[in-house]
Amino acid sequence: MAIIINLDMMLAKRKMTLSELSERVDISIVNLSILKTGKARAVRLSTLDAICNALDCQPGDILEFRKE
Repeated sequence: MAIIINLDMMLAKRKMTLSELSERVDISIVNLSILKTGKARAVRLSTLDAICNALDCQPGDILEFRKE
């Protein structure tokens, strides 16, 4: 897939764990892990909004497009 998820990079920059993000955005660790590993097939805008709010970042900091 040409869309890359940089959630792990943003978590490292913010010095935040996946479990801490899970608590802040009220999304299960399992679902965040699926997103983090790039195995998610879709992301709700409300989920992306909550993650960006918790990490104080832009959607483009998390999502990246790379030509295959």
